[in-house]
Amino acid sequence: QVQLVESGGGLVQAGGSLRLSCAASGRTFSSYDMGWFRQAPGNEREFVAAIRWSGGITYYADSVKGRFTISGDDAKNTVYLQMNSLKPEDTAVYYCAARTRPNGQPDAWGQGTQVTVSS
Repeated sequence: QVQLVESGGGLVQAGGSLRLSCAASGRTFSSYDMGWFRQAPGNEREFVAAIRWSGGITYYADSVKGRFTISGDDAKNTVYLQMNSLKPEDTAVYYCAARTRPNGQPDAWGQGTQVTVSS
């Protein structure tokens, strides 16, 4: 079974930065893409960013464009999320996810890491 383990969450003041990391462990698998989602209290889980390994194409939610950067290493099934100019509305639990095929829902999820941005 594949496990995704996130790290790097924490408490930061508005305008600050954090870097999240996610690494796969367990059964070896080849991911098609990896990404980040987040869920704030009372809200549904929402897409934040993703990277498709073929071509290194990245995707971002409009709310984080220009502030967040996703990167990673497909050989290691590791993905990062550099978050700059953080806002209180970025406060959420951030989840790492991976897909092994181009369509459908992620095949693996991390346990989540809390990001809290104070005003």
